[in-house]
Amino acid sequence: MTESADLTEARMRFIYTIRSRGVTDSRVLSAMEKIDRRAFVTGIFIERAYEDTPLPIACGQTISQPSVVALMTEALRVGTRDKVLEIGTGSGYQAAILSVLARRVYTVERHRALAQRAQKVFDALGLANITCIVSDGSHGLPDLAPFDRIIVTAAAEDPPGPLLAQLRVGGIMVIPVGQSDTVQTLIRVLRTEAGFEYEELRAVRFVPLVEGMGQ
Repeated sequence: MTESADLTEARMRFIYTIRSRGVTDSRVLSAMEKIDRRAFVTGIFIERAYEDTPLPIACGQTISQPSVVALMTEALRVGTRDKVLEIGTGSGYQAAILSVLARRVYTVERHRALAQRAQKVFDALGLANITCIVSDGSHGLPDLAPFDRIIVTAAAEDPPGPLLAQLRVGGIMVIPVGQSDTVQTLIRVLRTEAGFEYEELRAVRFVPLVEGMGQ
């Protein structure tokens, strides 16, 4: 079997695994199939790109488990006209998935090295509807608010007030909440005319949301 055939089979198993974890949205599955996770993994970890596991990246961060990326994306209920804010670019993988589904994705990263590498991958893949910004993600992007959807890929003790304020009425935020050394819960926040509604989705584990800029 050629290497190409090996990779094709590996990617087929990859999508099958994601479906088996409970992801049913055909648009999300199509986006996961279209965006190759190998492009966002480097060094010795490339050969593990299609495993359903988080992997190390630079700056002490990780690229999230693919099934968790898919489940968070599905929970966000992204529409084709939506403007999405992502807090925590990391490898850029989650933003790339979102770019297939949304009109525009703004992604914020506190580590300049991660943002620069992610931007190179976005450019190489022709993902022109992603804007990657080096900033303190805990403050969001108030000058570009409101957002239809907000996704946070790091755990906060509570959904940050500045991010809630940047969510439009009718908008959805998906964020892991909890102490970094205990069980975290993925929650979905819906902003209504009357305030915010919270829905617990599942247990997860993410790096903590840190204020300030990275090294």
